[in-house]
Amino acid sequence: MSSNRRDLVRRQFDLTWSLLDLHLTELVAEDFLWEPTQHCWTMRQDTGGTWVADFAESEPHPIPVPTIGWVTWHLGWWWTAALDHARGRKPRGHDEIPWPGVGEATIDWVRGLRAEWIAVLDQLSDEDLDSTASFPWPEEAGRTVADTVAWVNAELMKNTAEIGQLRVLRAATSHSTTDAP
Repeated sequence: MSSNRRDLVRRQFDLTWSLLDLHLTELVAEDFLWEPTQHCWTMRQDTGGTWVADFAESEPHPIPVPTIGWVTWHLGWWWTAALDHARGRKPRGHDEIPWPGVGEATIDWVRGLRAEWIAVLDQLSDEDLDSTASFPWPEEAGRTVADTVAWVNAELMKNTAEIGQLRVLRAATSHSTTDAP
C-alpha cells in the first residue's frame, strides 16, 4: 500500500464518500425538505423559482436544525468554493451557488462535485500538499493545501452524518409504532 500523503487523504475521502453515497442512494423526494422541528433552516423557492437557502452570516442561537435540502446545498456551496480555490479561481459566495432542487438533480450535482474533487486530488503531489493555501482560512493563517484537503474530508464527514441522521429520523417517524415487529 502506498504511503504518500495524497493516497492517505484519498482513502479517507473514499471511505467518507462511500457512506454519503449510501445515503444518497436511499434518499426519496420527501426527505429533502422534511422539517424535524419548527426551528429549521431549509431551502425555499423565491418568486422566480430559484431555490434560496435560509442563511445568516453569524450562526443564530440556538442553531437551527437543517433539512437535508439545506445540508446538500451547504455541501455544494463549500465544495464548489473549495474547487474554485483549488483551480486558482476566486471562491464563489453562498449566494452564487444554486441548489438544483429536490431529488435526482441534487444527487447528480453532489456526485459531480465528487468527480471534480477526485480529479483535483489525483493531481496533487506531496510538494503540492505543502504549498500555501488561503482557503477556507485567511491568507495569513499559514495553512497548506493539505489542511484544505483535510478540511474538505472533515466537512464531508460532518455533512454525511447530518444527512444520514436526518434520513433515518424521517424514515423512523414516518412509520407508526404499530409497524414495529
